[in-house]
Amino acid sequence: MKKYILCFVFVLVVAFDATAQTTKNTEQLNQVWLGYFNQTRFSNKWGLWTDLNLRTKDNFADNLSVSIVRLGLTYYLTTDVKLTAGYAWVNFFPGDNHKNISQPEHRPWQQVQWHTKYGKKRMMQWIRLEERFRHKILNDDALADGYNFNFKVRYNIWYEIPLTKKSDVPGAVSFILNDEVHINLGKQIVYNYFDQNRFFAGLKFQTGKTSNLQLGYLNVFQQLAGGNKYKNINAVRLFYFQNIDLRKAN
Repeated sequence: MKKYILCFVFVLVVAFDATAQTTKNTEQLNQVWLGYFNQTRFSNKWGLWTDLNLRTKDNFADNLSVSIVRLGLTYYLTTDVKLTAGYAWVNFFPGDNHKNISQPEHRPWQQVQWHTKYGKKRMMQWIRLEERFRHKILNDDALADGYNFNFKVRYNIWYEIPLTKKSDVPGAVSFILNDEVHINLGKQIVYNYFDQNRFFAGLKFQTGKTSNLQLGYLNVFQQLAGGNKYKNINAVRLFYFQNIDLRKAN
């Protein structure tokens, strides 16, 4: 367990060190991130991953920035280790270089996810590979032909500390720490191999036997493609999770 905690602390230290050293050309934004996540298990080996995301642009409620619809087919190596592959459709609402149109993105993805328990405490990790096909922009009003392409590797670590005697019954509350690092790869990546770090701290409220609500503070520090410009996002994150096992219904 110690090595996982040390790894988690190291990720946080690197993330905050990068933020502290990069103060110039940083755009400050305040957003709201909303999400719905569903993992449904059909059999001992197969399941379905679904998640829907919507994010505002600034001042918490001004306009929209991104929407995501993500689906995947999951294969269970064991109850605690699973492989998922799928497709995501991403829409970037009008922005600085496409002020009057949205920019769509096609994103196939593959992932290995595993869970670990330490008494009542729980840890979840995943490594995800994404292939990003972003539609090219012609001008403020039109899309160009073709796509920009790059790979993205994401490492996510999530840690839960129960604050009540039982963590899996309706009404239970837990403290959540979560950090995710994004790395860009590919020929079209020149400056921003480090893409972003997402750090979250908040509370998990168990709303039912198979569902929970997570609310808290999210910080996103992102390096843009030019290499000398950054975004620092302070956000309220509200996610709703469902984990449904259809084997138990039979």
